[in-house]
Amino acid sequence: MKSDTFSMTIGNKTLDATFNNLASKADGSVLVSMGETAVLVTAVMNKNESGTNYLPLSVEFEEKFYAAGAILGSRFLRREGRPSEAAILAARTIDRTIRPLFDHRLRHEIQIVVSVLALGDEDPDVLGIIGASLALTISDIPWAGPVGAVRLGQSRNDGRIIINPSYTDRKDGNLNFEILACGHQGGINMIEAIANEIRETDVMSVLENAIKVHASLEKFQKEIANTNIKKKRLISISETSPEVESIYQEKFANRLLTIMSEGTFNKENVSELRSNFLEDVADRFSNIETNVLNHFFETKVTETLSLSAIKNNKRADGRDLHSVRELNAQVGGISPALHGSGIFYRGNTHVFTALTLAGPEAAQLIDTIELQESKKHFIHHYNFPPFSVGETGRIGGFNRRMIGHGALAENSLLPVIPTQNDFPYTIRLVSEVMSSNGSSSMASVCAGTLALMDGGVPILRPVAGIAIGLLTHNGDHALLTDIQGPEDEYGDMDLKVAGTELGITAIQMDTKLHRITLNVIEEGLNRALKARLHILNTIKNTIPAPRKNLSPRAPEIVTLKIRPEQIGLVIGAGGKTINSIKENTGVQEITIEEDGTIYITGNNGTSTKARAKIESLTKIYEPGDRAEVVITKVLDFGAFARLDDHHEGLIHISEIAPFRVNDISKLLEVGQQVPVTVTKVEDGKIALSIKQAEPEYFSQK
Repeated sequence: MKSDTFSMTIGNKTLDATFNNLASKADGSVLVSMGETAVLVTAVMNKNESGTNYLPLSVEFEEKFYAAGAILGSRFLRREGRPSEAAILAARTIDRTIRPLFDHRLRHEIQIVVSVLALGDEDPDVLGIIGASLALTISDIPWAGPVGAVRLGQSRNDGRIIINPSYTDRKDGNLNFEILACGHQGGINMIEAIANEIRETDVMSVLENAIKVHASLEKFQKEIANTNIKKKRLISISETSPEVESIYQEKFANRLLTIMSEGTFNKENVSELRSNFLEDVADRFSNIETNVLNHFFETKVTETLSLSAIKNNKRADGRDLHSVRELNAQVGGISPALHGSGIFYRGNTHVFTALTLAGPEAAQLIDTIELQESKKHFIHHYNFPPFSVGETGRIGGFNRRMIGHGALAENSLLPVIPTQNDFPYTIRLVSEVMSSNGSSSMASVCAGTLALMDGGVPILRPVAGIAIGLLTHNGDHALLTDIQGPEDEYGDMDLKVAGTELGITAIQMDTKLHRITLNVIEEGLNRALKARLHILNTIKNTIPAPRKNLSPRAPEIVTLKIRPEQIGLVIGAGGKTINSIKENTGVQEITIEEDGTIYITGNNGTSTKARAKIESLTKIYEPGDRAEVVITKVLDFGAFARLDDHHEGLIHISEIAPFRVNDISKLLEVGQQVPVTVTKVEDGKIALSIKQAEPEYFSQK
């Protein structure tokens, strides 16, 4: 096997890129490794056009359990199936990073496959982005890269910045923030961030550092390409003729300007105008491809939007560049059967979110190569039915977009969710997009906040989200606050920012440009801050704080702590003891953690009854403890007494009274309740004393 390895240092870690003939049929391939983590990335482009009217790029992120030295957990299925959510999210970050650097008129199918071959302590997603950039750079596939990628985190312990934090660095929420930033030639073209309410200035500082790492990565890749250079494939891309331009200017340019000026620029009107344009041109020129005409028309729509915003400070719906659409918020009102609910309107984007609370046993079990058998106690799911955009389609299931938007809203809310110690519930939010006209993911954040507060979940602070757009033309630009559908579709950037009044909790940025400069991003973050505070006022005016009480339909959860060595005692042989407690009290579930923490889930006081039984079972009596006991047996040498349902002790004849006792039966009888003090505990046997508890007890009788 012929093999060439190139290395560079990122932070205090070594990145290796190995080129060999392992995947010799691919147009470009590379094995990228850091520490014990290694990923193989391949790039392939079909020789023939696909016939689609869009760039047919797909990215697959393949995780196999062998990479982590494990076998898939199911007894009945040992072969990996559909990708995990983590794999889908990783694939999306790679796609969003590399897609802007393709000519979007390209119609040849392109597929990037990232195969995780070995998993150590380093996250493979950043390696996948770098590998995709390298595989494309050295291939003959037309692409304008390379790009750089780095994740920067801040330690909660000492505030230091960690470059590409490992799983160990990120364990148990040890980081104050994680920002994955990708870029090209001094700019940024993809951001994915989760943070504990950090300020905009801190984000900009991180991005400045990220660009420095990008520069070294781009230089590294260019040096490799110079030694493995392949001539880029020439792809024929059809251009429109001057006649088509004339037809557009003559019959359609003013019509597009009219719907702009009337504030009726929407998906339906633009689609109708596009159809009319395609029909008109097809009648005159039968040899022009529809794909070419579609691209031409989209360019004109973008140009019209951009010029209107940049020159006239006016947008498609008549707003100025800074305005947020009309807001409306509501909590509850659907049915008391729900544990909590929220409805949020921003213009014609309407989202309903429902809250469900359950015990710890309802936590989602995560079984991936990165997180084997870990538990997830806060879940947000996002649904986007076809009627939300006035279309018909398949109902049920989910797609990559829904997973991505759900994860973004989940990350936005996660920093304000109470810890399990403070609020031992499993929390599930489901956001249903009822009507969509731009940034439904950020509306889900707002509706999710409303539902949490309506349900009485003690979140730290309300969270709101907003999307900032960008339009450019000949070096000029205009930022748009609260983009709607057409501005997202035809605009150049989608910068989603969520946070509280104190700071940012999540960021996601995509662009159609090769890069976005830092000054534009900074301006966008400041715009988002103003809009976020405006939206938070609407939320707080609707519900100022989380409700003090949970819904009566929500389960009741009580907790207690036992010694780890007592877990077997509570469970009993074959689960006999714990099942008996469930049956006798009517609780729904009893969950026991390895550290001895017990969560009891029930309703109508059943949890409290079960806790009392477990406390009684696991009670550890120590010398000096006082108790009221019931006599169960009287013998010549003493009396046995029941302390509780699970413990019994002996009152020796010498410990009954401060005077000599000759006949115990004259002082004690079965069923009698007396005060005692524990005098000795040895090998499970408990010695009790009445005379030490109350010396005058029998004289009082």
